[in-house]
Amino acid sequence: MVIRVIGTGFGRTGTDSMREALTILGFGPCHHMYEVMANEDQKRLWRALAQGAAPEWNQLFAGYASCVDWPSAHYWRELIDFYPDARVILTYRSPESWWASFEETILAGINQSTDQESLGLALISRQVFGGRAHDRANAIAVYEANVRAVIATVPPGRLLVHNLGDGWEPLCLHLGVPVPDRSYPNRNNTKDFRSALGQN
Repeated sequence: MVIRVIGTGFGRTGTDSMREALTILGFGPCHHMYEVMANEDQKRLWRALAQGAAPEWNQLFAGYASCVDWPSAHYWRELIDFYPDARVILTYRSPESWWASFEETILAGINQSTDQESLGLALISRQVFGGRAHDRANAIAVYEANVRAVIATVPPGRLLVHNLGDGWEPLCLHLGVPVPDRSYPNRNNTKDFRSALGQN
């Protein structure tokens, strides 16, 4: 199995719904931060990468046909070169709505973490946001810069910008598969995320 779809969008841009959608369309299993959290081997491998280990992409993605969300989204530049035949998807929402969701979910989880090697701290807070994940202006600027970089780097024919609410049609057209006879997934809203973390 090899990676056939690469997600380049930050967490809280509909990545869990996209994970489910890709699985329904036959591009699963799909790698997502939840896979890392649930698997000690995955956690060990991705933590090592975040701390500077050389990437072994086929090992990191063994058994997966697609990847979305962090941690993989941080490495999209390397991944689009390593998997040149993979389609690329940028999940997108407005920067302001992204920040509102990020602050209530991922950032709240980072604030609770006492594990200095966690990917929330080591990768998302320090590497993605330069140690300034709590700074709204900085975080939004980083988010917008990632969007611009993806659009500028990935050839238009290989890239789909998938906005929240776009549903099946553009995704299926991009991947060359028929539209399923079921609703597009709606997973992992803020309330669900906070419940999973044990937050009120």
